[in-house]
Amino acid sequence: MLEGIDHVALAVSDLDESLAHLNEVWGLDEATRERVEEQGVEEAMLALGDCCLQLVAPAGKDSRLMRYIERRGEGIHHIAFRVEDLEATLKHLKDKGVELIDDSPRPGGGGSLIAFVHPRSQNGVLIELIQRPR
Repeated sequence: MLEGIDHVALAVSDLDESLAHLNEVWGLDEATRERVEEQGVEEAMLALGDCCLQLVAPAGKDSRLMRYIERRGEGIHHIAFRVEDLEATLKHLKDKGVELIDDSPRPGGGGSLIAFVHPRSQNGVLIELIQRPR
């Protein structure tokens, strides 16, 4: 069911500043960058071995991510697992009684489909499930 870790996401207030820091300190370059209007975020993916580091920043003052950062601060936001069939994975999780934030897939960055699993069902960790376009 799980194909691997797709990315680890860090919530940041300033995407440009965070990208510059990661480049200067760790030599990481952004691979892709886009604004995901449906989620109210701007994101950058940085290749890191077999997975990626994702930086997500609020796209506006009314973004849910902005409220998250105001309450919890910057830092690890979620871990994303790659799946082959997101709909089947969500059905399996529902059947197991796992609490979902998204009952069905929705558009994500890079043409992917995504859904989130509630942290209450995963020891306090927000999990994103992601089906990449083939």
